[in-house]
Amino acid sequence: MADAKSAIEYAHKNRERFIKELSEFVKIESISTDDEYKPQIQKAAEWAADHLRKLGIENVKLMPTAGHPVVYGDWLQLPGAPTVLIYGHYDVQPVDPIELWETAPFETTVKGDYIFGRGTSDMKGQVMATLNAIEAIMKTGDFPLNLKFMLEGEEEIGSLHMPDFLSKHGEMFKADFCLNPDAGAISADEPTITYGLRGLAYYEINIYGPKQDLHSGLFGGTVHNPAQVLTELLAGMHDANGTITLPGFYDSVRPVTDQEREASARLPTTPESYLEQTGVPALWGEKEYTPALRVGARPTLEVNGLLSGWTGPGSKTVLPAKAMAKVSCRLVPDQTSAEVHKQLLKYMEQNAPKTVAWEVKDLHQSPWAITDINTSGVRALASAMETVWGKPPLYRREGGSIGVVAMLQETCGVESGLVGCGLPDDNVHSPNERMHLPTWYKNVDAYIHFFFNMK
Repeated sequence: MADAKSAIEYAHKNRERFIKELSEFVKIESISTDDEYKPQIQKAAEWAADHLRKLGIENVKLMPTAGHPVVYGDWLQLPGAPTVLIYGHYDVQPVDPIELWETAPFETTVKGDYIFGRGTSDMKGQVMATLNAIEAIMKTGDFPLNLKFMLEGEEEIGSLHMPDFLSKHGEMFKADFCLNPDAGAISADEPTITYGLRGLAYYEINIYGPKQDLHSGLFGGTVHNPAQVLTELLAGMHDANGTITLPGFYDSVRPVTDQEREASARLPTTPESYLEQTGVPALWGEKEYTPALRVGARPTLEVNGLLSGWTGPGSKTVLPAKAMAKVSCRLVPDQTSAEVHKQLLKYMEQNAPKTVAWEVKDLHQSPWAITDINTSGVRALASAMETVWGKPPLYRREGGSIGVVAMLQETCGVESGLVGCGLPDDNVHSPNERMHLPTWYKNVDAYIHFFFNMK
């Protein structure tokens, strides 16, 4: 019979081989944003499938989507025992700008406590930590529960085809809990469980004035400038407190609970730490909420980009014909992107002057997700982390979005525990991506304890 102690000893003895296997995985240039890399995406999916088979996982197959395939596998040998779904993704971000890399992005390099390479942290390294833990248990005895696997190839492009895929195959991925190591920790010394993710609603706002750019000397003062109109409309979307002014924007927002406030207060993300990370002279936002709550538990409206008129070198005195802004809202329970779209349209109808025409394009949506931290899966994770780190984990609601978490919740009824060995300074999505090996090793040990805790 397997036990955590034997499995952890096995994992420690095989660390060098685990690094070699991760290096093989990283070497595959599985960039999902560029069709040129489609053969590499396929190769990465096949590599992951082969690795599952080596572990003894059954029914392993590549399931097609309208884009890149999903790797499925299962080990369902214990009727009545809990089933854990393992989520991961094998695609990675582009490496540009390549000139800023200090090492070859697809050749791993170990420097001190870090291993460098694209995907080492996000998230091939995270996937391998989970698989290493499973191998350690399987090679030292009987696995204590049932397993299913979902390894996708489109997370870095928003899991574009996952909604349709899960609507067809959702029954296959039903489980008692999902272990999703696509998050990370606040620091190497602070084990962290992410239990909430904000959703996303993304828009393009266009303001149209004259039929073409005009001479600002001949027409300025008599034709309303679309750039001026747009910036005034954008500025009016917040009040002096940072509160969003779209009509009814907060009507569906779920209040922050006392338990969440207490958990947030334990986080080391103080106002000072935000100032240090960002380099801004002062913080901004709703004064009645701490920075950590503003980032994780409150909705936002951000201007992501602006374009109008002459932006080249030197001067050109034009009154632009149009102006455009990219605007995104991070959504929290119980907001919906459809509601926010209507609220944005209503704001524009109420505030846009009659001197211009306008349109709002709905570009992208991703739902929010939140997991009850009192579920058995989260408790099993928390106990495992406390065993390894010698302290209870921190709980946080993350400001970003991982679309598949909400999809699994809505389509399959599966709640996710978001953990991982990624650290804030891992340079994910940037040159010189890296992973902290001591934290990686600790996560392997923690996942071993988690699987035994869940049985």
